[in-house]
Amino acid sequence: MKRLITASALVLAACTHAPATPSGPVETSAATEAAATAWNTLTGERPIVIAHRGASGLYPEHTIMAYKTAIAQGADFIEPDLVMTSDGVLIARHDLYLSATTDIADHPEFADRKVKRQTPFGEQEDWWADDFTFAEIQTLKARQQFDGRPMQYNDTLDIVTFDEIMDLVLAEAEKGNIVGLHVEAKWPSHYTSIGKGLADPILDAMKAKGLKAAGIPVYIQCFEPPFLAEVAEKSDLPLIQNMVGAPYAAMMGLEYDLDDMDDRRRRRGRLLCARQGWPADGLRRTSAQGRAAGPCLHGARRPPGCALYRQPR
Repeated sequence: MKRLITASALVLAACTHAPATPSGPVETSAATEAAATAWNTLTGERPIVIAHRGASGLYPEHTIMAYKTAIAQGADFIEPDLVMTSDGVLIARHDLYLSATTDIADHPEFADRKVKRQTPFGEQEDWWADDFTFAEIQTLKARQQFDGRPMQYNDTLDIVTFDEIMDLVLAEAEKGNIVGLHVEAKWPSHYTSIGKGLADPILDAMKAKGLKAAGIPVYIQCFEPPFLAEVAEKSDLPLIQNMVGAPYAAMMGLEYDLDDMDDRRRRRGRLLCARQGWPADGLRRTSAQGRAAGPCLHGARRPPGCALYRQPR
């Protein structure tokens, strides 16, 4: 049976500090080594660090510098969100719209390409990634979208492709540093509605790069159970069903109660890890197929790759 793990409700932290450099030799003892291994986790094991959008507290998210810095800081995984251009190129963007994280508003040649779309959060007028070719996307630069984070790198870094991200982790693997990928497919139902599914392009790209042969661990995550069910039919990769609580669940048309799920897990003395999901009927359908499940309920043994995160602000 395909494995499915739910991601944490407390989404993974952006890396916000440069890695510390030791000033000289560090003496260790059996006592200090024992203390270092006594992690405050359910099992006492070291937590897995997943760099959400890369080191997005230091650099604009989903840029090569954000990913490289996260790896330098010791991330076990980097987390690219994937959308697709009009000509089928997978690029790393958290959203389908481009105004929040690129300089597209400063491109007069694209002024008339701003259009309204209906989203789960209501109608929005913006520039949308799948309305642009990759060549057009290449003329854009990335921007930091959150106040309080460094802005000096705005308009200096390129939008990266999934191929470039895979090349980065493959290069690390050649140096003996295995860094995994937590890949999130963004709004695949939209792409399906316009005749461009995301499952095959993502799986084919990873196969072409040889990630499995290189020993790169990969998890596929998504808001949408139908997408995960499709991936489960085509791949043995572990899957993550993302979920979200109120008030965002109602805004996105979701039909489950995380508070109730949390109460039930407390009665069982287990940990509920959840982030985002889909309508309850979709969850039931995919569960019935053995391809998706509800919350990740931890007993004595933590499923591989499941970590606790902090929400970046």
